[in-house]
Amino acid sequence: MTPRLWAAGALVVLLVALIVFTVTTVPWHRSPAPRADQLAALDQLPADQVARSRAFHAALRPGSYTSMILGLVLALVLGLTPLGARIVELAGRPFGGHWLAQAVLGGLAVVLVTELITLPLAAWRHTIVVRYGISTQSWSGWSVDLLKSLGVGAVLGAVVLAAFYTVTHFAPRWWWAIGAAGAAGLVVLLSFILPVVVEPVFNRFTPMPDGPLRTELLALAERDGVPVKDVLVADASRRTRAVNAYVSGLGPTRRIVVYDTMLTEATPGEVVSVAAHELGHAKDNDVLTGTIMGALGAATAVIMLYLLGSWQWLLRLAGVDSIAEPRAIGLLLAVTTVAGLIAGPAQAFVSRRVEARADTHALALTGDPQTFEAMQRRLGTVNLADPDPPSWEHAMFASHPSTVQRMAAARAWARGDR
Repeated sequence: MTPRLWAAGALVVLLVALIVFTVTTVPWHRSPAPRADQLAALDQLPADQVARSRAFHAALRPGSYTSMILGLVLALVLGLTPLGARIVELAGRPFGGHWLAQAVLGGLAVVLVTELITLPLAAWRHTIVVRYGISTQSWSGWSVDLLKSLGVGAVLGAVVLAAFYTVTHFAPRWWWAIGAAGAAGLVVLLSFILPVVVEPVFNRFTPMPDGPLRTELLALAERDGVPVKDVLVADASRRTRAVNAYVSGLGPTRRIVVYDTMLTEATPGEVVSVAAHELGHAKDNDVLTGTIMGALGAATAVIMLYLLGSWQWLLRLAGVDSIAEPRAIGLLLAVTTVAGLIAGPAQAFVSRRVEARADTHALALTGDPQTFEAMQRRLGTVNLADPDPPSWEHAMFASHPSTVQRMAAARAWARGDR
């Protein structure tokens, strides 16, 4: 049997595994609370705060959608014309056109082109979040974080590009199998190392001082049966006024992280309510589930890219001979960009169901729907979340239930609708 037939068979197996795993682990039955409850919750929010939140998102939309469209257009131009291949060639020319130099430097150059062209839109967004008081960063601080992000992305990208094209170079017939296994393994590895290696690049984490709140959070985790290594405070205030808390890491790296802004803006009970929600993710192994889904998806994507290599018309548009050569990096960018836009709404839908389950977990763990609802009002008000966004936009992009959906869910839980 040829490698292509083996790849097609492996793709079917991976797709079935991904579908079965998703169907059996995602809480599909968790629908939003009744619309009447949502409207009642919306009516109780201060009208001026609702108007300010909606004005904030209205100001962001033009730049956000322009950036998304521009990113898609750039990816298609770089991938479906010889321009991407030409950039890769130029990047590798100082090193004699060596395939590894083309792979690493050419790949980074293609990504850098898109980053630079969309940079003005990112800067425009920064002006808006500063104007509305969400961001506390100066332009220098914003620029430093941007450079850090580019640096981290460049390091990870260089490693991935070097590994991928080394495999395609030395195993031209079976690179899809090695690449699929490597992509899956990389997703799993990053789930463990990102919290302890990458997160500290952007924030400083210090142990929460001993006191009633730290004691209560650790007791909450113990009562929930979720081992955590520590409770940390992130210095989020140096860049934002937004409030948040989360549980990060897997196994020995798991810790509760609270924004320092949360400690100043929210009550201790609200902090506990947020932590209870995040512990729900750990209790239900949502990070592990997401990691497995990501690993299966990454392996599937590699094999699909291999099979796309038989589409000669696609290769001709890109001006390349093989999808496995470094000069085809632009084509890979185009394919992954389109695939990401198509898969985005489905991923958002799954995320909202998982988040709704974590909300229910928080309500059950704390037994305090009033504080949970107050916490949702706090998050929405301080973070300027649109409490009731347009339904189409929510369905396409929202990773969490809306503020009024979460408030309504707390009311439904309080009256026994569980």
